[in-house]
Amino acid sequence: MAIRNKDLVINKNPKSLFSESIRSIRTNIAFASLDKDVKIIINTSPEAGDGKSFVTANLAVAYAQEDKKVLLIDADLRRGKQHEIFEVMNVTSGGYSNLMLNFKENIDLSKYIFPTHDKNIDLLPTGPMPPNPVELLGSEKNKKLLEKLKKKYDLIIMDCAPIIGLSDSLILATLSDINLITVSAKKTRMENLERVKKLFDQSGIKIDGVIFNKAQVAGNSYYSYYYSEDYYGDPSRK
Repeated sequence: MAIRNKDLVINKNPKSLFSESIRSIRTNIAFASLDKDVKIIINTSPEAGDGKSFVTANLAVAYAQEDKKVLLIDADLRRGKQHEIFEVMNVTSGGYSNLMLNFKENIDLSKYIFPTHDKNIDLLPTGPMPPNPVELLGSEKNKKLLEKLKKKYDLIIMDCAPIIGLSDSLILATLSDINLITVSAKKTRMENLERVKKLFDQSGIKIDGVIFNKAQVAGNSYYSYYYSEDYYGDPSRK
């Protein structure tokens, strides 16, 4: 397969430390969910610029490499970029926003969901930004849509909007099986991480893991790693 996009490091450099860490995240999620059938994983971040879209795209490829049929949903309806990473057109008549708005049981999904160059991955790009993202994401139509998609795919991975200042991701976290937070070693402040945890706690939603992105190692390269909510639950631990 031709390597088409530098952001998909797990394809371009599968033996890199970053690629190994992405596969470790996949493994850790499996261990953390032994007693439940995981169908929806969401990934969000405290703020924009933490690398959540980059991590989410590579994680989707990691699952596809296990021969799972994966649907990647770009649920960051305000600043989605998965269509750029996977080089899929984000048409104004398609995408997630239009699919939620127009959903009915017999809808033709092929008008909204597109295959990618990566085997086993379909992409549902954002579509045009709606005036009411929160209302759409929390609608009964979206709930019914996700139930329909769960029957069609082995796994749904959702790239969600940043948490601080927006309710989008908290709404989707109530519909998911695994909730991940991506933070940046170069950027995320501890007080913002604590704000995210408080928002999840207030909503009665569990954070299943934190992905620590852009950690620098020898040779000035970067990688991501994951730790569970059991560790994250105590912010005083270093």
